[in-house]
Amino acid sequence: MIYLDNAASSWPKPPAVAEKMEECIRQYAANPGRGTHALAMKASRVLFEARRKIAKLFGVKNPDNVVFTKNATEALNLGIKGLLKPGDHVVTTSLEHNSVRRPLEFLKHMDVEVTYVPADEQGRIHAEAVREAMRETTRLVVVTHGSNLTGTLVPIEAIGAVVREFGAVFMVDVCQTAGVYPIDVERMNIGLLAFTGHKGLYGPQGTGGLYIAPEIDLEPLMQGGTGGYSELIEMPQTRPDRYEAGTPNTVGVAGLLAGVTFIEETGIEAIRAHEEALTERLHRGLLEIPGVTVYGPPLGEARVPIVAFAVTGFESHEVGFILDRHYQICTRSGLHCTPLAHDTLGTTTTGLIRVSLGYFNTEHHIDTLLQAIREIVG
Repeated sequence: MIYLDNAASSWPKPPAVAEKMEECIRQYAANPGRGTHALAMKASRVLFEARRKIAKLFGVKNPDNVVFTKNATEALNLGIKGLLKPGDHVVTTSLEHNSVRRPLEFLKHMDVEVTYVPADEQGRIHAEAVREAMRETTRLVVVTHGSNLTGTLVPIEAIGAVVREFGAVFMVDVCQTAGVYPIDVERMNIGLLAFTGHKGLYGPQGTGGLYIAPEIDLEPLMQGGTGGYSELIEMPQTRPDRYEAGTPNTVGVAGLLAGVTFIEETGIEAIRAHEEALTERLHRGLLEIPGVTVYGPPLGEARVPIVAFAVTGFESHEVGFILDRHYQICTRSGLHCTPLAHDTLGTTTTGLIRVSLGYFNTEHHIDTLLQAIREIVG
């Protein structure tokens, strides 16, 4: 089996991820923050250490400003719905995942206005186009750092500078770039940063989080128990408690901690270099196959390790099915939860086949896929 669907969930995971999750279950799966006994304190330390390492990864000075959620979708909903009020204006892009688009469309019913900045024909977003969309009422600019369809790297530092000029809040979805590309929330003027644990951070599914800049106050998405401050009838102001109602996923966070530790030990630069080399090999090889059309930035332009393509005469789901059943190669076909990006590319009716790479992929995996595509094309 060759797994090439890392943009959905990375696999395989570093061995330490499963080991640390099992260790948690067997040795200290108590409720963190809900007691002072030894096991509860050990569970709390795991959450603290994971929060600390994630904060370091993103250039966050105070780890308490990193809030754990069950995934990036929850983090995005917390940031978007917790910030915006009737009359606010939001700028976003046509590259966004439905985890951004759907909350924004929901808020339109509450008199929030939304402007979508279109990508160009190769999936690029330009900072000046964002500037042109800004208004006096713009409260939030929310963009993806890396498109989960086209592989486009969005110039978030340049966009962050534009957002700073207008005094709005800048929110970035880093699901496709965390653990692969350097991210610094202060240098990039990021006020809200949503991440997931199960992709480039090599943690398990059911983990993610949101960085909230200290000057930003969000309405909590949920209310409930926080362990401490039980005497209050409302959620406490203290972070991260204010945004973490209910029992946390300690087992998942233990695995996420192992994943982030793997990234620290391997080095982001080494991970990026490996994945970029494989991406170029794949992109170049697909361009040489008659009947294959590759979408997104051209060869030689930086992109996240994602390549989407179409095969003349085949529906995308048909190619994905053949690759899976006849070649044991896992890819993803269809609309990839980002229909506006497909509108931009003109592929809404057909969908695309997406190949997304991770650190554990090899040149052999790429060459085997390319040979399979040659055989399918015939």
